[in-house]
Amino acid sequence: MSDQHTYAYFGASPSPRLERFAAELGAALERAGFARDDSTERAQLVLNLIDPDEPRPFRRHSRGTFAAAIHELPAVPDDILKLNYPLLVRALANQVLCYVPDQGVWFTTPERGHYSELAVNGERALAEKVIERLVPLATARLVIDNEYRRDLEEELWGGDEISNDVATAGERLGELALLPAPFPVEELLDERDLRQVRLLYGIGGLSYGNLSARKDEQRFWMSASGIDKSKLKTVGRDILLVSNYDAVNGQIVLSVPPNLEPRRVSVDAIEHWMIYQEHPDVRAILHVHCWMEGITATDINYPCGTEELARSVTDLVAAADDPAHTVIGLRNHGITATGESLSEILDRIEPSILRQVPMS
Repeated sequence: MSDQHTYAYFGASPSPRLERFAAELGAALERAGFARDDSTERAQLVLNLIDPDEPRPFRRHSRGTFAAAIHELPAVPDDILKLNYPLLVRALANQVLCYVPDQGVWFTTPERGHYSELAVNGERALAEKVIERLVPLATARLVIDNEYRRDLEEELWGGDEISNDVATAGERLGELALLPAPFPVEELLDERDLRQVRLLYGIGGLSYGNLSARKDEQRFWMSASGIDKSKLKTVGRDILLVSNYDAVNGQIVLSVPPNLEPRRVSVDAIEHWMIYQEHPDVRAILHVHCWMEGITATDINYPCGTEELARSVTDLVAAADDPAHTVIGLRNHGITATGESLSEILDRIEPSILRQVPMS
């Protein structure tokens, strides 16, 4: 069964109606080619049935497991985001689904995305719609592992003009007040949940975005993961040189200096890698959590750090009139902009930035 997609249940249903709908979801998954696995350690997709008053967290054994927490309400709440968002943290979920019998399912993502599937033709049809939403996310391939090679040229141990430009652009992002989070997370979480976010992510918000600049034909400097992008200082710790991609093992290859404990590169390194490899004229890439009117955007909100998201963005860059100077929207998430330098990108997009990402 190693080559087959698998799913598992976690938690106990607090109501017979939710239990029946969970069974419909399982049947829809099996029609989609999934097999049920009683071990949550191996399953790619875990359906965590929770009580919204006391959600039981699902702790992953594999970073490749997608956890969808599902709860039931008797009626559609006035503010689904305010209800669902804390449950993301408490249940440790990739998405939270609020099921309202005979009405539909309301989804919420960590990036604050919220959308719904309405019950039109019965529970089986609703389950099919829900699974159509979840399967692409659960089966996406994460590329977030790094391979460290201590082969960085000695003359680059202290960085160069290009890495300095990355640091300067990070400072500018801070001055533009685009850091640290794409939205005021404290409006959705109480102090207990905020402490959990800080513990899980090691930062004050859910994401800081990322930025990179091309070094040569293959390599590029890129910001590290989980750090304040307005304070990029040390090569190998805050700014890393991406030198290759091991597609077989799904690892980003980094050249780092010796005698330094390196950080992980941003999870979006695979996206930047694809764009640089396919577009030699692209000299810099900026990803930040804001929006611009009139931009082309991805259709599916794949998780960050997946090949599928990277391919979606790269294909839209290729389809742009000027791939080397374009802005692509990531649905329910933010933008990726290409340019001849990070300062050129910021000069170009700053007048048109919308700080609120539209959600759908």
